[in-house]
Amino acid sequence: MENVPTALWVVILLVALALAFDFMNGFHDAANSIATVVSTGVLKPTTAVVFAAFFNVIAILIFHLSVAATVGKGIVQPGVVDTHVVFGALVGAITWNVVTWYYGIPSSSSHALIGGIVGAVIAKAGAGSLIATGIGKTVLFIFVSPVLGFTLGSLIMVAVSHIFRRATPSKVDRWFRRLQLVSAGAYSLGHGGNDAQKTIGIIWMLLIATGYTAAGDTSPPNWVILSCYFAIGFGTMFGGWRIVKTMGQKITKLKPVHGFCAETGGAVTLFLATALGIPVSTTHTITGAIVGVGSTQRASAVRWGVAGNIVWAWIFTIPASAFVAAIAYWVSLQIF
Repeated sequence: MENVPTALWVVILLVALALAFDFMNGFHDAANSIATVVSTGVLKPTTAVVFAAFFNVIAILIFHLSVAATVGKGIVQPGVVDTHVVFGALVGAITWNVVTWYYGIPSSSSHALIGGIVGAVIAKAGAGSLIATGIGKTVLFIFVSPVLGFTLGSLIMVAVSHIFRRATPSKVDRWFRRLQLVSAGAYSLGHGGNDAQKTIGIIWMLLIATGYTAAGDTSPPNWVILSCYFAIGFGTMFGGWRIVKTMGQKITKLKPVHGFCAETGGAVTLFLATALGIPVSTTHTITGAIVGVGSTQRASAVRWGVAGNIVWAWIFTIPASAFVAAIAYWVSLQIF
C-alpha cells in the first residue's frame, strides 16, 4: 500500500506531461489551421487563432475515438507499456517539436509521438513488441496524406477555376474571402479531431498500463477526452508564428481562392483518415494541399527548395524522436 501514492504521483506527472505535449501540438500545428487564412488577409492573426481553437475543441462532438483506439491499443503489444515507456515517448516527441518549432520547420507532432512510442518500446522490449498493422498504416499515411492533400487541393482548384472562369477577379476574391472561413473551420475541425485523439490515446495507454483503467474498456474516461481537446485548443490559441510564415508565405503565394481549395482538400483528407482511425500528420496534409494548389498555377509558383526542406524534416521525424525517446526511457529508469 505504501507504493500507491508514489505510483499515483508518477501517473499524475505523466498525464501532465502528455497534456503539455497536447498543448504544444496545438501551438506547433496552429499554422496548419490558420496559415492560409492569415496569409490571404481574410482574418487577423489573433482572430484566426481563436477561430481555429474553437473548431479544434468542438471536434469532440463530431468524431468517434477511432484514432485514440489506434494509439492506445493498436501500436504496442499489451503488457509492454509502462510509465517509463510513456515518459520516453513524450520526451522524444516534445523534444522534436521544440527543435522544429525553433527553426520554423512544419514537422509532424503526430509522427513525433509515434516515433517516441516506437523508440521507447524498442529500448525496453525490442521491435517484436510493436504491432505491425498499426505501425504500418501510420507509416503508409506519411506518404498517402500529403499525396491525397495534393491531389484534392489541385483538383478543387481546377474545378473552381473552371466554374468561375467568367467571373471578375474582384468578385472571386469577395466570394472566397467568405468561403475561406468555412474551409478554415472545416480544416480546424479535422485537426482537432485527429490530433487531440493521439494524446487521448497515450494517456489511455498509460492508465491501462498502471491499472487505473480496465484494458477491456471501449473508451477512455471522459476527463481524459475533455482535457485533451481543451489542451490542444489552448495551444492553438497561442499559435506558432514561425511556422505560419513558412506555411503561408514561403511555399507559394496564396489568395483567398487558393486558401479555400487547399483547406478543403486538406479537410477531406483529415476527415477520411480520422474515420478510418489512422493517426495522420495534419502538417503533411496541408503542406501537400498548398503545394497542389500552387502547382496548378505553374510549377515555378511553388518554391520547391522550401518544400524539399520540409520533406527532409518529415523523413527524420520518426527516427529522431525515437532516438531521443530511447535515451529518455533509460534516464527514467534511473529516476523512478
